[in-house]
Amino acid sequence: MALSSYLETYPTLGERVFVHDSAQVIGDVTLGADVSVWCNAVLRGDVHKIVIGKGTNFQDLAMGHVTHVGYNGSKGAPLTIGEYVTVGHSCVLHGCTIGDESLVGMGSIVLDNAVIERHVMLGAGSLVSPGKVLESGFLYLGRPAVKIRPLTADEIAFLRYSAEHYIQTKDNYLRTV
Repeated sequence: MALSSYLETYPTLGERVFVHDSAQVIGDVTLGADVSVWCNAVLRGDVHKIVIGKGTNFQDLAMGHVTHVGYNGSKGAPLTIGEYVTVGHSCVLHGCTIGDESLVGMGSIVLDNAVIERHVMLGAGSLVSPGKVLESGFLYLGRPAVKIRPLTADEIAFLRYSAEHYIQTKDNYLRTV
């Protein structure tokens, strides 16, 4: 696993975590049980903390970072990702909060202090501006992201299914390592 410290802080891993050899997990990063971090993804917890809840997958080429505590008494912005979240390929998550059982579509960007509530589907290529809150139970899409429509019951069920599928996939990888 590609884990490294920043100063005196080393990542903390829950049970059955998979971090691909090409990924980078650095510093103050906590990965819950059954988390998977895929090929060439980066989680850099150097100037603030990153916390990822159980069952979440952080897919290929995704990048997670934080904003430091500092200027004018700023509290900075940690990165917090809830449980059973799917973070698609090539996403950039910076100092934001992602709620449980949500999906961040491929190539999306979510910026400082934005909040994606539980059961949100963010369409591929979307941009969530700093401080914006995406309300639970909706599909959002665009640059900037706008509310498109309520999610169907099947789409809400798919959010959990997607995360559970990645748990099975990472378990297959762990069996072969």
